[in-house]
Amino acid sequence: MEKKYDLLSFGEAMVRFSAPNYARLEQASYLTLAIAAAELNVAVNASRLGLKTAWVSKLVDIWSGHYIINKGREHGVDMSMVKFIPFDGVGRVRNGLCFIEIGVGPRPNRQIYDRGHSAISGVQPGEFDWEIILQQTKCFHTTGITTALSDNTAEQAITSLKTAKKLGVRTSFDLNYRATLWKPEKAQKTIKEVMPYIDVLVGNEEDFEKMLGIKADVAKGYSKIDPESYRSVAEKAVELYPNIEVIGTTLRDAKTGLLNDWQTVMLYKGDFFISRKYEDLEIVDRTGGGDSFAAVLIYTMLEEKDPKEAIEFSAAYSALCHGFLGDWNWATKEEVEKVMKGASVRVVR
Repeated sequence: MEKKYDLLSFGEAMVRFSAPNYARLEQASYLTLAIAAAELNVAVNASRLGLKTAWVSKLVDIWSGHYIINKGREHGVDMSMVKFIPFDGVGRVRNGLCFIEIGVGPRPNRQIYDRGHSAISGVQPGEFDWEIILQQTKCFHTTGITTALSDNTAEQAITSLKTAKKLGVRTSFDLNYRATLWKPEKAQKTIKEVMPYIDVLVGNEEDFEKMLGIKADVAKGYSKIDPESYRSVAEKAVELYPNIEVIGTTLRDAKTGLLNDWQTVMLYKGDFFISRKYEDLEIVDRTGGGDSFAAVLIYTMLEEKDPKEAIEFSAAYSALCHGFLGDWNWATKEEVEKVMKGASVRVVR
């Protein structure tokens, strides 16, 4: 059967409100809108790189749901499998919201979630026919955020991953630990059911410690990370789960809110790859860098790129994401390739 999609993802989306000009939310007289959605972020970025993508979720049939649908479609993502449920007039079931302050100097970014009772958190068994949905795609992606939202979403994430493997579909999973959603004890219990079905795993040292119980030797707050320290935790994860083909992450040294060092690393079938380091990376908005990286891992895997090229492409692409407001990466493949070759930042005329 010919596949309709290269990538299909499953998860929650929120409307994102950002305070302008590095202001606190309580200072702002207006907010800018975008979308915060790890799994949809990956689908959008992969679509912009040239893949055929789709997103599966539930939304309430109100302005915020239509905003999310329309924005996904603008970037070429098939949103036809999203289920709309009626608005009850008071918001007992709702679409989530995310509020962001962009930090500057010693002040870090701050994200405040308002996502309780979201439509997707109440998903029921059988609501999505995963056999029919997943036979249409080459690769399936979801994250630890989906498993953390509710017992219902965790059950659906596990069911969908099991079904994907049964159908021979490649699977990708970003651990994405969120302390506001669950504690490490519950996370580890749930993720043990997920891990046997994963081909491509994305996660940083905190994710590995909190969700897999694998601790790395890192600085307090995970602020300075040695690539070799990541290699050790990645190799331990493969020992526990030999089904995993690829493990990768982004490494960030946050010098100030707007000035970071940036690098990507990947364990690929036993070999370890480290990208060049982008030093003193200037930042417009740091959210979405990890999802850019995940999208590139999937893209390069499906395009059968050389691993060294894949890790350098992922570093350049995710570094460029920091120059755009919002979670989505507006960089083109041509821009990424120029950055990989050390292109000048002089004005392009």
